[in-house]
Amino acid sequence: MTAAGAKPETGRPGKAKSGARSAARLAAVQALYQIQLAGQPAEIVVGEFIEHRFGQNPLRAPDVDMFRDIVRNVLARRGELEPLVGSALAANWRLERMDKVMQALLLSGAYELVARPDVPTAVIINEYVELSHAFFEDEQAKVAHAVLDKVAREVRAGAAQAE
Repeated sequence: MTAAGAKPETGRPGKAKSGARSAARLAAVQALYQIQLAGQPAEIVVGEFIEHRFGQNPLRAPDVDMFRDIVRNVLARRGELEPLVGSALAANWRLERMDKVMQALLLSGAYELVARPDVPTAVIINEYVELSHAFFEDEQAKVAHAVLDKVAREVRAGAAQAE
């Protein structure tokens, strides 16, 4: 029995965890964009997000550890991730000339593909393609899908066949 006005348990803890991870990915892309655009230190932006933004919607509360992990490691491993993403772009495209939000999105997705073997390739790609729809038209979302697919084939060659 639930208290008056409280929502009953859904019995689907995996769904809640998935929602928290999706929210963490969205927040990470937004934080990376803010860091890049405003030149603010990462720890200040991460702290602001956690303190001021994450409590706004308790139903979509991000996985804080995942958020921190993505933001910190995209920045720490940028020298590894940028060439990886750059090599997956069409010949006449350069990462540094792409929209800053798209850069953050592609680098975040690439980071997860490289560093999170516990998350299936299809889940990572689908999550970031869905995120791209929040910011861009369908054509740009197709670019995100194509780039992340190429990155996945490069970094998860053996794992992709097992999935």
